[in-house]
Amino acid sequence: MVTLAPAAPTSTNPQRFLPTETPLALLDAGGHVVADAGLVMPSDDILLALHRKIVLGRRFDSQATALTKQGRLAVYPSARGQEAGEIGAVVALRPQDWLFPTYRDSMAVVARGVDPVEVLALLRGDWHCGYDPYGYRVAPQCTPLATNALHAVGLAHAARIKGEDTVALVMLGDGATSEGDTHEALNFAAVWKSPVVFFVQNNGYAISVPLSKQSAAPSLAHKGVGYGMPSMLIDGNDPAAVYAAVAQAVAAAAAGEGPTLIEAITYRIEAHTNADDATRYRDRGEVESWLARDPLTRLRQHLTGRGLLDEAAIAALDAEAETEAAALRQRMNVDTVQDPAELFRYVYAEQTPALGQQQQELARELAESEDQ
Repeated sequence: MVTLAPAAPTSTNPQRFLPTETPLALLDAGGHVVADAGLVMPSDDILLALHRKIVLGRRFDSQATALTKQGRLAVYPSARGQEAGEIGAVVALRPQDWLFPTYRDSMAVVARGVDPVEVLALLRGDWHCGYDPYGYRVAPQCTPLATNALHAVGLAHAARIKGEDTVALVMLGDGATSEGDTHEALNFAAVWKSPVVFFVQNNGYAISVPLSKQSAAPSLAHKGVGYGMPSMLIDGNDPAAVYAAVAQAVAAAAAGEGPTLIEAITYRIEAHTNADDATRYRDRGEVESWLARDPLTRLRQHLTGRGLLDEAAIAALDAEAETEAAALRQRMNVDTVQDPAELFRYVYAEQTPALGQQQQELARELAESEDQ
C-alpha cells in the first residue's frame, strides 16, 4: 500500500484554472466545424459511434417515458435534450473507469452497456439498484443530490492509493453544485489529486429553480479556481465537444494530474419528472429555442454533409432503435415475482438477531394469511 501526501500547489497563477468565457464547441448548431475550438475533434469512427448511441439512447428515453404513463414505472426523469452529455461523456470512458450517475442519467447507464430492464428496475420500484455495479463499473443511480460525488472521489482516491489505473466520472446537475457534498468532493479531490472528472450538466433548472437563484458565479465552471482545479466550460449540446473534453480530462486524471471540473451547457426538454408541471416555471418559447439546438440534428448534419452517413443508414438505425424499444416494452410488461425475504437477505453480511426475528415474524404472518 502506498501512502500519499497532499499534492503541492502546481501553480501560483489562478488563471490556469479558469474556463473560457464562452462554451467550447467543435460543431455549431448547423453541424459545421468550429475553427480554433480549443479541443481535439474525435475520429470519424467515434463520431459515428456517438450518433448511433444517441439514436438508441433517445428512443430508450422516450420509451421509458411512455412506460411511466402506462404505470409500468413509478417515476422517470427524462434526459431528452441532454443526449450529447449523456452519451458523449460515457463514450469517452475507458473500460476500467467507473461511472457515478444520477437519477436522470439512465441513458448514460444504458450507453455504458447495462441492460435497459436492469436500469429501470430502481425506477419501477424493484429491489436495490437493479444491476451489478462491479460487473459494469457503474455505481447505483444516485437520487440524493451530490452524494455520488463523494462516492466517486472515495473510489478514485482508493484506486490511486492501490496503484490502479482507474478514473471516476461523476455526473451532476446544476442543482447538485449547491450542495455541501459537492464542495467536499471537489476540495478533497483537488487537494489529493484524485483521478476524478466532475461532469456538470447544467440544464438550467433544479426542478423549478433557475440557475440565477442558485449561483452568482459567472459560470459553474468558474468554481474550479477556488479549489485549484482546472475547469472547462463546453457546449453540452455538441456531442463531439463533450467527448473531446471528457476524454482530455480522463487522460489528465490517468496521468496523475488530478481532477477536472467540466460544465456542459444544455437543456432539459421534458419536465423534471412525470410528477412535474414545467409550464408553471418556463414558457414554450424557451423550450422551442433549445429544440433548435438539438444535439442529434447537429451531429447528423455534420456526418451527412461529409458523406459519412446516408438516408439508408439512418433508416436502418431508426429501425434498430424501434426493435429495441419493442423488446423493452415486452420485457417490462412482465410482472416481477417479489420475494419478501429479499427485504432481509442483503442488509448485512451476517444477519443481526433483531433482523432475523423480524424476518421470522413476517414469514409467520405471510403463512397465516395464506392459510386464511
